[in-house]
Amino acid sequence: MNALAQLGWRKLLLAAAIVVVALGVILVRGILHRADAADKAPAAPPGIPVVTATVAKEDVPILLTGIGTVQAAQSVTVKVRVDGQLVKVAFTEGQDVKEGALLAQIDPAPYQAMLDGAVAQKAKDEATLANARKDLERYKTLFAQDSIQQQTLDTQVALVEQLKASVLSDQAAVDNAKVQLAYTTIRSPVNGRTGLRLVDVGNIVHATDTTGLVVINQIDPITVIFTLPEEHVPKINEAIRAAGAKPLQVQALAREDGTTLGVGHLLLVNNQIDTATGTVQLKALFPNRSFALWPGQYVNARLVLGTRHDATTMPESAVQRGQDGLYAYVVKPDNVAVVQPIRVAQTQDGKAIIAEGVTPGTRVVVAGQYKLKPGVKIVEVEQVAPAPAVAQRSGG
Repeated sequence: MNALAQLGWRKLLLAAAIVVVALGVILVRGILHRADAADKAPAAPPGIPVVTATVAKEDVPILLTGIGTVQAAQSVTVKVRVDGQLVKVAFTEGQDVKEGALLAQIDPAPYQAMLDGAVAQKAKDEATLANARKDLERYKTLFAQDSIQQQTLDTQVALVEQLKASVLSDQAAVDNAKVQLAYTTIRSPVNGRTGLRLVDVGNIVHATDTTGLVVINQIDPITVIFTLPEEHVPKINEAIRAAGAKPLQVQALAREDGTTLGVGHLLLVNNQIDTATGTVQLKALFPNRSFALWPGQYVNARLVLGTRHDATTMPESAVQRGQDGLYAYVVKPDNVAVVQPIRVAQTQDGKAIIAEGVTPGTRVVVAGQYKLKPGVKIVEVEQVAPAPAVAQRSGG
């Protein structure tokens, strides 16, 4: 019986051991399965990479920008005023000349002869007048002695007056001859730069010629004519009144890259609006010592009306347009982006001036908005500057 009991206990222990081993295997498999499942479970989505900026508070200029054309402050086509042969050209093409500088010379000989003749005629008539005055004095004496008739005296008086008129006419002829002679010397009427020479030495020129000798443009200072929409006229006039004696500033910018070419001041607002285009012309004067502005050049003209103090600004790229109007993605302290409706007063120089919707210090998304949805997490990344353009190599 004892042997049977011992055999039973052994079987029981063996069975228990098998059960324990089986449970261990099952437990290990369960743990491994859970670990594998954990590895295969989807990770929490990362934040959307964006670039943000902080809404600022600053003073910004109030600007109006229009397209303008550079024009010479003065442009003069130098023409001859008398006929004759061109014997001298005293300028070179592209030369800077001062007012009164010698430009050309017409053969003066015919006009000098005309002056000499007028002077001689005046001298002759003056001698005749002097003799007639002496005769008049004698006639007065004889008339007082009752030796001549009244008619003889009156005739002599009339002759003296006639000769005086002849001398005055001679003086006018002398003055005219001097003017004609002076016209043979052609001088610059303005400070400026000469253009192409239009007539060569040796040609016969006439006062009726339409081409002239040369065109002189004053390019320092220089002007810019630009246009703005008619709705801005009240604001411009209000700014002019507010500025008083100080003219409004105008900036000339390159059309290609926005480089400042010059800073000048407003000369005038045209006295009427172009009804065909709905625009008004404005004219500004610029110092141009470096010749960055050139007649005929197209520029962007920016009129400064004043300064907007303590304006709320953010990068223009933060402004988005939706079905309900303008908005921006605002980043909360927990890095969650939300949509914030805004009202933009003006955009200029890459900045948006915000009238309402955000306050200074607010973080807004300026790049990466196309991936965003309201309520998603964001991750701040640095904005990568665009790579410089590589110049295209011309074929050899």
